Amino acid sequence: MGLSGLDVRAQTPAPVFVLNSLDSNVSVIDPATWTETRRVTTGKEPHHLYLTPDEKSVIVANALSDSLTFIDPRTGEVQRTVRDIVDPYHLRFSPDMKWFVTAANRLNHVDIYRWDGQTPVLQKRISTAKTPSHLWIDSRSTTVYSTMQDSDELVAIDLASQAIKWRIKTGPMPADLYGLPGDKQILVALTGSDSVELFDVSGKEPVRVRSLKTGDGAHAFRALGDGRHVLLSNRVANTVSKIDMQALKVVQEYKVPGGPDCMDVSRDGKTLYVTSRWARRLSVVDLNSGRMLRQVKVGKSPHGVWTLDHAPR
Repeated sequence: MGLSGLDVRAQTPAPVFVLNSLDSNVSVIDPATWTETRRVTTGKEPHHLYLTPDEKSVIVANALSDSLTFIDPRTGEVQRTVRDIVDPYHLRFSPDMKWFVTAANRLNHVDIYRWDGQTPVLQKRISTAKTPSHLWIDSRSTTVYSTMQDSDELVAIDLASQAIKWRIKTGPMPADLYGLPGDKQILVALTGSDSVELFDVSGKEPVRVRSLKTGDGAHAFRALGDGRHVLLSNRVANTVSKIDMQALKVVQEYKVPGGPDCMDVSRDGKTLYVTSRWARRLSVVDLNSGRMLRQVKVGKSPHGVWTLDHAPR
């Protein structure tokens, strides 16, 4: 008996998407053959992407075009474009799926939108500080945290009131951040240094607890999916650190050339996908052996990488 179209689609591996920031498009990569099957045109400077709550679309944020491109996560086909989203550099949905938040890296504000299932509706534009970079939202959907890359700060915003709760100085050029289980602590990657900083955010005011050395250009996090480890790309050192979140120490290091940036992990937890931003490559690493399996040629300044067939976040 032959497979139906739905069965074939379910058994076909989902593509890996790589955002080519300086080419204004997305590389669609077949993980079975590791070939780039095509490039999908988006807007100018696509940097990051995020899955919609209904999992029917992946949203590519086009910072310089003030737009969002919705793409089918299994076929790579463009579904629609939403315009008048100002400078969406980084983006994130709250866990309760009620809020959609963007960081305007170029224009120095964080925008909080209501999400009705189809279109973001702006609720508040919050002037922050210099160069809001990455976002994190706690598991209760009460607070959004944002790093300020050029004023060296971590800022907390209350989602209900859309007001800034507090701000605290960080080390140089904070980029990505990652909330540890329990919502009491946050890791902040310092791209202008060789470390991540740990902040206690459980009280009324934040407290810097300690720093952890990882490698030059500490930049982007990705949970391994096992509930205990998180990966961190060190863009200048050309390494990826595996951090034990309980012991708060680096337990393994992977060599990834070409300026490793954003990452995703295969559903089985065995393979790491890393954009090598300066080399115009997607690097594919075996997480057990640490061996580089292959590098796939993509476009200029590859940044975000994502696949529907990923490990838990």
